[in-house]
Parts: sequence; C-alpha cells; structure tokens
Amino acid sequence: MRPSYVMFADGFEEIEALTIVDVLRRAGMQVVTMTIYDAPEAIGAHGVTVVADEVFNAELLEDAEWVICPGGMPGASNLAENETLCDILKERNNDDENIAAICASPSVIFGPLGLLDGRNATCYPGMEEGMEGANVVKEHVVVDGNIVTGMGPASAARFALTIATMTMGQDVAREVAEGMLLL
Repeated sequence: MRPSYVMFADGFEEIEALTIVDVLRRAGMQVVTMTIYDAPEAIGAHGVTVVADEVFNAELLEDAEWVICPGGMPGASNLAENETLCDILKERNNDDENIAAICASPSVIFGPLGLLDGRNATCYPGMEEGMEGANVVKEHVVVDGNIVTGMGPASAARFALTIATMTMGQDVAREVAEGMLLL
C-alpha cells in the first residue's frame, strides 16, 4: 500500500488533522504528516505546534494513496496558497486518484480549483459559497468517486473512518471504530 499524506499548514484545525492521522494509523495505513513549508513545524488554529514527518515534497505526493487536507482557518487558506499542492490535487483528481478535504478545505481549496464540479460534497456550515460547481449536501461525510469531503471537527472520526473503509475495507474500519468506542 502506498503512503497517505495529511497536509499541515499554520492555522490547521487540530482535532481534524490529528484525528485523521490517528484513525488511519489505527487502521494500519501508512500515514505521513507533511507541512507545506521547508521546516517540519506547523502551528494549529488553537496554538498546538506539530512536528510533521516530512517537509513539502511534491514527488512524494504524486505517488500517494491519499492526499488529505484538514480544515481550520487560516490553515485551509494557507494550503490553498501552495500552487504546487493545488496542481497536484488537480492532477490527482483528473487521474481519479484519492483526495479528501474537511471543514473549510472543500470550499477554500477544492471548490475554487474546480474539483467539485458536478459532485456531491459537504463543508463547514456557512462556507458553502466557495463550493463552486458542487451539489452541497448537509451531511457529516460525503463520498463522490475519488473525493471524500467532511463537514467539520465533529465529523473528523467519521471522515477518517470513511477513508479507512475505502482503503482497508469495512471490517478493519469497524474494528477501529469499536476500539475507539465509536460504535
């Protein structure tokens, strides 16, 4: 299995980013945290500093199982400003490779890039304006083809379990959910 990358930028939503990493690693996925910077540190929206596994490396992202964008502000905006990351997301979508975004990221990154055109998707309530071309669905997690979107912090575990189900299968995801007392 190829590694999956969770992208970190200053202002990321801690609950979302760390829940995604935790749940996917519990499911047995190889998950790598990566900043969009030349340094491994990123500071969350609520002051939590994380030291990522990798600094930005476009070559690694091109062969990923998943590229996942947590939300948070200004974290999502900071991710959106990385042109190389945005180009990779567009290329992956064109190739039907897995990409995922939660909270602000569907509307701040995916919508403006045209990744949601004609797709069902969700985002943080009140940020629907950026969901250009999407059929916005008010659900915690929405899957449409190769794209998974999530609503916000309360959706983080469901969002991650959806990615785990798509990658590792329903039995593995169920075992993780049961172990975390989510079922």
